[in-house]
Amino acid sequence: MPITTGRLVLRRFRLEDAAALAAYRTDPAVARYQSWTSPYSLDKARYAVQTMVAADPGQPGWFQYAVEHGTEQVLIGDVGVNLADNLRQAEIGYTLAPRWQGHGYATEAVSAILDRLFGERGLHKVSAECDARNTASARLLERLGFVREGLRRQHTWIKHEWTDDLLYGLLATEWPRPGR
Repeated sequence: MPITTGRLVLRRFRLEDAAALAAYRTDPAVARYQSWTSPYSLDKARYAVQTMVAADPGQPGWFQYAVEHGTEQVLIGDVGVNLADNLRQAEIGYTLAPRWQGHGYATEAVSAILDRLFGERGLHKVSAECDARNTASARLLERLGFVREGLRRQHTWIKHEWTDDLLYGLLATEWPRPGR
């Protein structure tokens, strides 16, 4: 099940990952566009990790991959895959600790997940959505070849405000992206 890239190992979460998960999810900059609030307690992280450990990546629903830096062997983030009931489509999401942002790790991790979803799993389409203010996330999706399919204006009520959602999609026929 682990996925290895040049610098990363994407693997199943382990119980000992709870403290690192709580640390980066507590960072207000990380939590800003996410559904959780900061601080993200260690108890909440332990519960989340227990849920992640029990999940099956081959079954419909969310599965979170732990993103570990290969040489430093530390948890630097996670990539979630929400497999549809038809097992032919999925939605993805990703989070990276601030120290590791801006160095191509998220691109590397999401690319590896897309390789698995399209190559090994034979999915037809992968979707993603992000808060329209999260320009870094939108740029990442576009860099990977996702096509912006829509804008839902003031669609999500989160953290006491209405936010716009950007909708993205990537078809199997569009992966791997040109030049890769």
